Amino acid sequence: MSEDFKKVLEQQLWNIANTLRGKMNADEFRDYILGFIFYKYLSEKMDLFANEILKQDNIKFRDITPKTKDGAEFIEAIKEEALDKLGYFLKPEELFAEVAKRGQGDNEDDVDKFDASKTNFILEDLQKILINIQLSTMGTDSEEDFDNLFEDMDLNSSKLGKTPEARNVIISKVLTHLDKIDFKLEENDHSSQQENDILGDAYEYLIGQFASGAGKKAGEFYTPQEVSKILAKIVTTGKKKLKSVYDPTCGSGSLLLRVAREVQDVGNFYGQEMNRTTYNLARMNMILHGVHYRSFDIKQDDTLEHPQHIDQQFEAIVANPPFSAQWSANPLFTSDDRFSQYGRLAPGSKADFAFVQHMIYHLADNGTMALVLPHGALFRGGAEQHIRRYLIENKNFLDAVIGLPANIFYGTSIPTCILVFKKCRENPEDILFIDASGSDHYEKVKTQNVLRTKDIDLIIETYRSRTEIAKFSKKASLEEIAKNDYNLNIPRYVDTFEAEESIDIDAIANELKALENDIKSTDATIAQFCKELNISTPF
Repeated sequence: MSEDFKKVLEQQLWNIANTLRGKMNADEFRDYILGFIFYKYLSEKMDLFANEILKQDNIKFRDITPKTKDGAEFIEAIKEEALDKLGYFLKPEELFAEVAKRGQGDNEDDVDKFDASKTNFILEDLQKILINIQLSTMGTDSEEDFDNLFEDMDLNSSKLGKTPEARNVIISKVLTHLDKIDFKLEENDHSSQQENDILGDAYEYLIGQFASGAGKKAGEFYTPQEVSKILAKIVTTGKKKLKSVYDPTCGSGSLLLRVAREVQDVGNFYGQEMNRTTYNLARMNMILHGVHYRSFDIKQDDTLEHPQHIDQQFEAIVANPPFSAQWSANPLFTSDDRFSQYGRLAPGSKADFAFVQHMIYHLADNGTMALVLPHGALFRGGAEQHIRRYLIENKNFLDAVIGLPANIFYGTSIPTCILVFKKCRENPEDILFIDASGSDHYEKVKTQNVLRTKDIDLIIETYRSRTEIAKFSKKASLEEIAKNDYNLNIPRYVDTFEAEESIDIDAIANELKALENDIKSTDATIAQFCKELNISTPF
């Protein structure tokens, strides 16, 4: 499928999202529109899967009547297969297209001219169907992956409309709009993984659009794609396959999915997310990108306080933790294996290095981890300086420090950096510093600074080749870093100072003399004219 289809799909979905825009704020209508897209996706996957099974019987899934004996047998057989292969089950009458058709009622296809009196009431049925999707997984391997997945879609919320009838009309309009869009899943089933990601890309596009309007809340669920690409390319350097990838603050799961694009195969995806709504979004995002329910393990809880993958190590780790977040820094953590060897805990007011320590603990010996931190983590003193020193002097795990431009994250304009760690470094004698924060290395788009493809490529090529480039990158020896008292502030190592042009005093003196002679000559000419005109000179 072409890039044109992808752009059309993105625009169609965003236009539908705007149907709800006037009713509620961005993060609220985000949950509804993304939930409905996901429901349509599950329905179409279910329909395609069932029709493939029924092909030999020359029957269509939607035509089955469950109340007949044969129909009930077909339904039961398909359900068993679907729960194993897809992880969920929908009855024919629960499919998205059937519900949208019921909601449209006797209205014409022009959604903008919907007459409420001609619209069938579907809200109760729709709410039951969303619950039934979850209930269908009870007692199966996919139960945890679908548990309360649609809990943020309260169809009785007054945010959708003051009366049930008003809510019903707006939901019927959204479903009818969506029903007209062809996701082309049948074509995707026989196409490459990259093409199979077109709907996933459109989903990501919507998440990004919502993030751009969500202010400070955006950082809770979204990492700009340009930054995601850098992190993903770094942790996949030199690898075609990954056994596992982990994100301890996974948000909507976009960063995990970005890593998968850089290699041929990822065995398993692991993540943890504290925010319940964002956790639901991450699971939807995984499934919608075609990640099998057995191949991802996303947990919901506070990563630092209640880690959910404590006995596991991962080949690739990526993260964009909340900047300088608060955490308990409970003294009991000094005996926690993640923190005990350092001798100090990250301060309670700034959890940045607590996330670093957590990730180091989970990093496999052959793995790479890359995370985004605020610039202050590079040079703040106290416990953070102590931890930096331990990681460099005692462990020598820090591989690179990459400075990013300010104002590239939604909701904050502070400058940020990427830290790269490896337990088995190929270049243990030095640490690479890259300063990509200069105005030559990004483009200003509206209120955000954006990394272009050439900017990303330069960062990645420089990291992989460890090339020293004037005013951009420098390899600093461990001795030099020790002399700087483990202060990693990038300008200490990458000199971006622009020297002023040297001034030739003799040349300037000669120019002044020449000007003075010119002035004298001009004055003499003026004096001659004044004399001929019999008037006084002006000097």
